[in-house]
Amino acid sequence: MRLYLLALNPTDSVTEGFLPAAARLGLDVTLLTDQPDAHRRICPGIEILECDVRDFRAVVTRISTHHPPDAVFTNSDHLQTQAALAAHYFGLPAKDWRATLRAKDKAEMRRRLAAAGVDTVWSAELTELTDPVALDAPYPCVIKPREGVASEDVVLVEGPEELVAHSKAILARRPGATLLVEEYLPGELYTLETLGDGRIRHVLGGFHTEPSPPPYFVEERMTFVPAHPEPVVDQVLAQLDALGVGFGACHTEFVVHEDRARLIEVNYRAVGDQCDLLLAQLLDIPLFEHILRTHLGESLPAALGARRDGAALVEYPCAERAGTLTAAPPSSELTVGGVHLTYRPLRPVGERHELYRTNRDYLGVLRAVGNDQEAVNRAAARFLAAQSWVIQP
Repeated sequence: MRLYLLALNPTDSVTEGFLPAAARLGLDVTLLTDQPDAHRRICPGIEILECDVRDFRAVVTRISTHHPPDAVFTNSDHLQTQAALAAHYFGLPAKDWRATLRAKDKAEMRRRLAAAGVDTVWSAELTELTDPVALDAPYPCVIKPREGVASEDVVLVEGPEELVAHSKAILARRPGATLLVEEYLPGELYTLETLGDGRIRHVLGGFHTEPSPPPYFVEERMTFVPAHPEPVVDQVLAQLDALGVGFGACHTEFVVHEDRARLIEVNYRAVGDQCDLLLAQLLDIPLFEHILRTHLGESLPAALGARRDGAALVEYPCAERAGTLTAAPPSSELTVGGVHLTYRPLRPVGERHELYRTNRDYLGVLRAVGNDQEAVNRAAARFLAAQSWVIQP
């Protein structure tokens, strides 16, 4: 069976998750990407074809002139609609392209939720064609790229002057972009991880997310939550239903304030930044195989057999200033006091970077898995305290 996998930058989800899972399922993989050389360096033995994967018409043409497809899949935020449209063209199982568009376009998501009567959030859109103005917004409010990811150019503003200044700066960095200005939603930040086949939907748990202090929202620490309160889950699932989200994997970010769950954004793919690798390990299920099987048209089992007695966190040491990384800990894997620790560097020594105020500031990622949350927290803290990252201006 032939799986077409659409990708942009090489990611751990692809190289350590989906490609090994495809091999275990005996699938022939053709990877379509606009960055073939980057993938060939780290994906030896995989058929890689160059393609403008952001254009669904180019994807359809590339597949039509190659081997017949049995599945078209991507775990990229940017390519969900393209993959869905291509899969639908070939009559294959896929997400509803309208749902992928609603998830990607945050302004459309807000309109859809309001129209369905499940939540209304004040919002407005700004483009470079309409010079940013001091909106009559409910301050403080949040500016974000309408179709952005990874907290890039997401900032909290306290008043009209800040709104205009930040909007102009972001639009200068993102020619042609549209910005969404929306009311700030207070509360603790969480995620819900789901997996469905269009018939049943499994809730895999979620994470409690600890972002950096305002005005930015860099996710610095994710602590696994085996089960959110049932009323909270019901509220989140009702909003996903209103968006038409239910097939395949979905990573949903939401806040809880005074027992009310409100969506921040919907990433209609598996959770990233190595949290998906942690989930597969912690729940002890073939997560990546399950995701691929749904796109092959197979039904999910009524019960996944996931473990529910584990504790885990993911922590991201971040650069605090621009400069060249001159010293950093190597990749390591060890078990301390019953806690399994996996550290992977994300920035090579010798590279210079600006300070982005996004996950591009991550220096590395630590995954910690055990049976007791306090023990996991202590082991992770001790490990990170013993490491050193040196950044020279």
